[in-house]
Amino acid sequence: MVPQAAAASKVPQEAEGELVSLYQAHKKIYPRSVSGLFSKWRWGLVFLTQIVFYGLPWLEWGQRQAVLFDLGVRRFYIFGLVLYPQDFIYLTGILVISALALFLFTAVAGRQWCGYACPQTVYTEIFLWIEKKIEGDRSARMRLDDAPMSPVKFSRKAAKQLVWIAVALWTGFTFVGYFTPIHELAGLFASFSMGPWETFWVFFYGFATYGNAGFMREQVCKYMCPYARFQSAMFDKDTLIVSYDVARGEPRGARSKKADPKALGLGDCVDCTMCVQVCPTGIDIRKGLQYECISCAACIDACDTVMDKVGYPRGLIRYSTQHAMSQGWSRSDVIRHMLRPRVLVYAGILLAIVVAMLVSLTLRIPFKVDVVRDRGTLARIVSGGKIENIYRLQLMNASESPQRYKITADGLAGLTVASEGTFVVEATQARWVVVNLQLPYDGAPAGSHAIHFNIESLDSPGKLTEKSVFIVPR
Repeated sequence: MVPQAAAASKVPQEAEGELVSLYQAHKKIYPRSVSGLFSKWRWGLVFLTQIVFYGLPWLEWGQRQAVLFDLGVRRFYIFGLVLYPQDFIYLTGILVISALALFLFTAVAGRQWCGYACPQTVYTEIFLWIEKKIEGDRSARMRLDDAPMSPVKFSRKAAKQLVWIAVALWTGFTFVGYFTPIHELAGLFASFSMGPWETFWVFFYGFATYGNAGFMREQVCKYMCPYARFQSAMFDKDTLIVSYDVARGEPRGARSKKADPKALGLGDCVDCTMCVQVCPTGIDIRKGLQYECISCAACIDACDTVMDKVGYPRGLIRYSTQHAMSQGWSRSDVIRHMLRPRVLVYAGILLAIVVAMLVSLTLRIPFKVDVVRDRGTLARIVSGGKIENIYRLQLMNASESPQRYKITADGLAGLTVASEGTFVVEATQARWVVVNLQLPYDGAPAGSHAIHFNIESLDSPGKLTEKSVFIVPR
């Protein structure tokens, strides 16, 4: 009976299933500070991008903000360039150029945009720097998080959060300053009298910066950013990526500084894990190419520092390609193989679009015209037995000075402008004008006839022609 009872008691334990969670608990990453060539480049771009972002809205161009996307009046000001909604083609061109440039750069050098200039990376670096200054280095931050709540811990955490919130709100304020004149916005912000639109976007963008850079950090790069998912479509074995030299580094293992690694049967990797500790996404680059890698090269700086200390050559982790690592190519071979068909096609298309954009902007006539027929009066017979059509024209002056415009019409014999034909439009303004066209009674058969409005600037070179129709009643 005893054996049977023992067997019976084991059945429920064997039948019990193991509970498996479908979600992995997030483990906070504490990147170690690192110094080196690529760290200097990264911080240089942090300073450059933020000087441009925070400083550009405060620049003046003439009597206005140099860069302003004024949605209220539907005009974009970019230094001396004034764009209207009708210039949407230029926005399309900028987006296409940005996409192709990203494809080209990714095919050549991988995710270096992510590692050096992406806003998520830039603000994460800034927030980590603030955290380090207030809470200490990596080990100090880990000890602080593990310690029970105390006045010291609370004060440091609170100070960090306050500085984060201040930076985030200033970032949101600056962002809105590109759409609302920033001097005006500053006065409203200081007097707590901002409108609902400005208030919403300042706090929304500030909250996004605070959450993404302060808390989510690498989670955005690993799980939310689509670029990490489709980058493999642009990668190949000749793409420059952060690479670990397996042939040189393996087998890895600890050893004394004076030991001969060859005698111990070891590679150059001392298994110090510094490359893992400095990684902002927490990966081990020694496991090969991973989609989480943002090519920030922090592991290269860390590994080179360790190699210097143990007296080994630098470059155990370096920028290289998969073909170069497997076939032992030199740097010149790597560069030569970068100029492959995919890269040349991307570069050719990108160059053609950029040239087309520049030519179009150079030849662009600095005014726009919209023609709208007066629907209240399609056609009428006026004194003198003439047929009259009424039109409304919107004249948009995209220059920085007042302009005079002369309006004429052609397309039918005897067609004349019966109203005022010259109009003045102030700098960077738009004006609706009424234009009356008259035609002799027998000047055309009944029906709709194509005509053209000719608008000429009298103060600067430029002439536009707009199509319309003239209706002759039955």
